Amino acid sequence: MEKAKFFGALLLILALFLAKWIKVAEAGGPRENEKVPSQDAVFKEPTGALTLKRALSLALLGNPELSTFAWEIRAQEARALQARLLPNPELDVTVDNFAGGGDYSGFTSAETTIQLSQLIELAGKRLKRYRLALMDKQVSSLDYEIKRLDVLSQTAKAFVETLAAQERVRQLERLVELSERVKAVIADRVRAGKAPPVEETRAEILLADSRVKLEKAKRSLETARRQLASMWGSREARFSKVLGTLDSIQAPPSLEELNRLLKESPDIKRWLVEIERRKAALDLELARRIPNITVSGGIRYLNEVDESAVVVGITVPLPVFNRNQGGMLEARRRLSQANMRRQAVEVNISAALEAAYRRTLSAYEESVTLRDDIIPGARRAFEVVLEGYRQGKFNFLNVLDTQKTLFELRLRYLEALARYHQARTDLERLIGAYPYKDKQEVK
Repeated sequence: MEKAKFFGALLLILALFLAKWIKVAEAGGPRENEKVPSQDAVFKEPTGALTLKRALSLALLGNPELSTFAWEIRAQEARALQARLLPNPELDVTVDNFAGGGDYSGFTSAETTIQLSQLIELAGKRLKRYRLALMDKQVSSLDYEIKRLDVLSQTAKAFVETLAAQERVRQLERLVELSERVKAVIADRVRAGKAPPVEETRAEILLADSRVKLEKAKRSLETARRQLASMWGSREARFSKVLGTLDSIQAPPSLEELNRLLKESPDIKRWLVEIERRKAALDLELARRIPNITVSGGIRYLNEVDESAVVVGITVPLPVFNRNQGGMLEARRRLSQANMRRQAVEVNISAALEAAYRRTLSAYEESVTLRDDIIPGARRAFEVVLEGYRQGKFNFLNVLDTQKTLFELRLRYLEALARYHQARTDLERLIGAYPYKDKQEVK
């Protein structure tokens, strides 16, 4: 009867242990079939005209680097799940005093012990480990947000560069047309005997130079287009053109207002959370000074007398040599490192913000002056000189000089507009805003 009870208890323990193991395996085991979603199933490659809003959406959906950060957050979620689990119990089966000599040659004197052991973590180690895993997840989320802003900022700047490259091509096409117009006027004067043939030759040289510059601008445009397409993981630009205007500019906010908004920057928030994470790591290392205990209990069956008895035990490590001195010291030093890094990040971002503000303001003022005062005057001067040359009031050098001045100013205006939008994008990136959000935007 005693043997039946003993082996019945043994089978019950084994069944409970197996059921627990299967449940844990099904809930927390690895999912081998989990796949990264295909980019082709998420968005369609653009083939027509492209707006800034569409370009930003494509970058968020298809940027390869951004996808890796999303998987890091999912990995941290799994780590937090693992951190909150209790240690597994251990089943120990021991058979003593058998297969020896004399009275111990068989199983007559054998003693069979079956016991379960459970590790008990003291000082709240499991909760502190779980809190640290949650802080790791928060840091990863902020890293993702920072990368997201970086991708949006880079895409907006690539869009502006492509838009500016398109405008350069358009301006140089107009320069070629104007050079052809000037050449026709000079050819008429040469045929009428009012100008020497050398002036027509110089006009042809000017026209050829304009065409060379136009071809160079077209190659630069193709490079800019490919750079923009790479932001959503494409190796070639399939869109036909980008839509927008660089003339939409406005004065930047004051530097004081920008500095107030800087507090919301994810770059700064990231290090505030990192400090809290390292405090949590220090709490965990302090808790690890206190050793865990292991309690055990089970049944021992004595075959010789056909009796059974209860066995209990407790195991307590003695913290004589290892009291986690190195772990605690490392955690304290890493906390000090995080505080210093936060200060350095704040100083660097503040300096970068002021520099971007100065660039934005300078490009804005230059653009407004060129648009409202300088270019209109240069355009009027060119038309007057060209008409005067046709009537014989000005020489050929006057025409070339005013033509060159007008187009140099137009290209300078274009470059100033591009610098304005690039610097403005840097400003918005530093304060943690999305490019052109709730503002008059490059469309």
